[in-house]
Amino acid sequence: YRYYNIRQNARLDMIQYMKALGMELKEIKEVLESGDPKLIESILIRRKKQVKEQMENLNLQLAAISRTIESLERYRKSPNIGTITIEYIPHRKIYSMPTSVNFYDYGIEVYENELKELKNSLIDHNLPQIYYCTAGSTMKKESFLEGKLVSDEIFVLVDDNFPQSDFVKRIESGMYVCIYLDSFDEEPEY
Repeated sequence: YRYYNIRQNARLDMIQYMKALGMELKEIKEVLESGDPKLIESILIRRKKQVKEQMENLNLQLAAISRTIESLERYRKSPNIGTITIEYIPHRKIYSMPTSVNFYDYGIEVYENELKELKNSLIDHNLPQIYYCTAGSTMKKESFLEGKLVSDEIFVLVDDNFPQSDFVKRIESGMYVCIYLDSFDEEPEY
């Protein structure tokens, strides 16, 4: 058994309190040795910023998990491969960039390269890469109606609260043509 006097108990309580606030033992020791309230304030301000960033990252992760669950459910319930439908799709936000080439003229390797460029753009703009798994491309309605396979833009779906930038835009809700495929190579045929 160890016995503590009142002063030691107060110090132990203070140490436990600072640990509960997320302070590291090294910081706690520094605060206790200095006795400077400004030091504890600056450490806690820094810690508050770290906690906010962690919460933002956890919220992004939670939203990504929810999107993935929805996507998996949609995939499980999707029509047979090769089915073309017209579906109502609610509005969504995308982070997009123009493609440097029409990858339909080249194939999957060029498409993968365009995806890599999009990922690099996310990195360059210090944006969360957790969205990267929701990539796609757009085709203008006129090109589609003329039977021309011309993709002019590549994108990732993002949440409504995604940071605004020149690369972010909103796609309105409406009726959209959807093709259910398993292979990039099958897309031109359909």
